[in-house]
Amino acid sequence: MTNATSTPWTPGPEWTQANDQRLFAPATQRNRDAILDVLRGILPRQGLVLEIASGSGEHAIHFAQALPYLVFQPSDPSPEALTSIAAWTQSSGAVNVRPPLLLDAMAETWPLQAAEAILCINMIHIAPWAATQGLIRHAGRLLTSGAPLILYGPFRRAGRPLEPGNAAFDASLRERNAAWGLRELDEVAALAAEAGFGAPDVIEMPANNLSVVFRKR
Repeated sequence: MTNATSTPWTPGPEWTQANDQRLFAPATQRNRDAILDVLRGILPRQGLVLEIASGSGEHAIHFAQALPYLVFQPSDPSPEALTSIAAWTQSSGAVNVRPPLLLDAMAETWPLQAAEAILCINMIHIAPWAATQGLIRHAGRLLTSGAPLILYGPFRRAGRPLEPGNAAFDASLRERNAAWGLRELDEVAALAAEAGFGAPDVIEMPANNLSVVFRKR
């Protein structure tokens, strides 16, 4: 997820362990089961789930093992992430996870033509706004009527002050990269409406995060 004025996210040293190609995202153990509980009520009973910005790959493996009737397609623009995803897939033995795709949300074309659902966890605040635009534009093309686009992470919401933890997180992101920061939920919803999605279903999550579910009209 790069452009001429931004530096892409890369995993820090806290994500790595010696002699292991797998990355270990610090937040995954804390949020994966809460997200899974939401996904159980939203994802279809069969088909392909495309995950955008899969990072370490831990979420994709966890969800695939819990939802064996679905096929998961992880993706990421980071070579380190792709290596980690492949290593996690191999070590887990999961048979319903496809090899990871090199995919930049901002790219003009994506290496996939259809999906039954699209999932994106903790990306849009650590990427340029163009990545959110690309994500939603392509999701509108790939998904059919009724199919979900599921976003997870912290958001700004009109009429609500940011929680102290999210305010500090937002400030740290913007200090690291001026193109990053928590996104206004209303602005994301407006993009989704332009791409053919209905109004979002907003689900409160632990640690002041949200699951935001758009369905293709």
